[in-house]
Amino acid sequence: MTGGPVLITGGAGFIGSHLVEALAVKGARVRVLDALEPQVHGRGASAPPYLPKGVEFLRGSVTDPQAVDAALRDVGAVVHLAAQVGVGQSMYTIGRYVTDNAVGTAVLLDRIVNGGHGVRRLVVASSMSIYGEGRYRCAACGLVAPDLRPRVQLEARDWEMRCPTCRASVEPVPTDEDKPLKPTSVYAITKRDQEELCLCVGRAYDIPTVALRLFNVYGPRQALSNPYTGVAAIFSSRLRNHQPPLVFEDGLQSRDFVHVSDIVQAFSLALARTDVADVNLNVGTGRATSVIAIARGLGRALGVPLDPEVLGRFREGDIRHCVADITRAQRVLGYVPRVRLEEGLAELAEWSRSQAPEDRVAQARTELEDKRLIR
Repeated sequence: MTGGPVLITGGAGFIGSHLVEALAVKGARVRVLDALEPQVHGRGASAPPYLPKGVEFLRGSVTDPQAVDAALRDVGAVVHLAAQVGVGQSMYTIGRYVTDNAVGTAVLLDRIVNGGHGVRRLVVASSMSIYGEGRYRCAACGLVAPDLRPRVQLEARDWEMRCPTCRASVEPVPTDEDKPLKPTSVYAITKRDQEELCLCVGRAYDIPTVALRLFNVYGPRQALSNPYTGVAAIFSSRLRNHQPPLVFEDGLQSRDFVHVSDIVQAFSLALARTDVADVNLNVGTGRATSVIAIARGLGRALGVPLDPEVLGRFREGDIRHCVADITRAQRVLGYVPRVRLEEGLAELAEWSRSQAPEDRVAQARTELEDKRLIR
């Protein structure tokens, strides 16, 4: 790891706070820059108590050049996690997502380059959402990378993917980093922007840079009252309020659910391996799990035997299947996911019992329906 403190933007959040903790345990000097977004931290929030003693906390936004300059003072390495999160919400609060995610990243990079700072390592949190649909295999055409399912197909409640060439049914396979990027939401576009801006500037100014494409992260400290966060947290909030999880389509769409401690492992490795640069890496488990299986697994773990409500409806921009091919991260970083899904869900359930989440799912659903983003 490079000399000077490590700056973690968004370091008071879900992933950031776990990473701060892990780095502090290893003796690293850590500085956090975080705006304490009310939707995540609640109104009137201050620095969360789980940030370790000795961690320097600065409240501010990455869109503010003065706050960024102050945060970058004497910093040797930066982990850029700060971002607005939420696919659905990004489709109708477009300005906020583009400003905080894309412009905020541009401001951070501008100050790194022009502020007289000595940053020698940059790791940015990218997202699996930038792929759009995952990889598939067609028996006749081989590996394919289809676009979103046509609206007419979804309106017929025909959920599974078809080959873009011959229209035959296709089988999902792990998605590698070379798959063409086809982001299907404003959020996904801004995450692609974050990744490409960081890699471009890092390459030009000889700042070794790594983009970690995070798949579906879950675990303790996820904002349970934020209806636009990860699906595991949303389901946990519903169940803790004795409401059934709401599942779109038929619930058999699959994702790669990766525990936050494995995400921390990947970031820690990326910071330590300064010889690894100018590369994007998938961070997941390589295992597919259906959305309905997550809902049922959390219900069992929480002891709330409520069957999910399968809506048979779809959201604009939703994909069907995407699971990580983690071969490159294993080879380049030595990353190996360690937490089994059953163990991780049990831990999430245990932590959620100590929380009092507010169920805002109905409100979020109404907002999406009003914008005709649910059909």
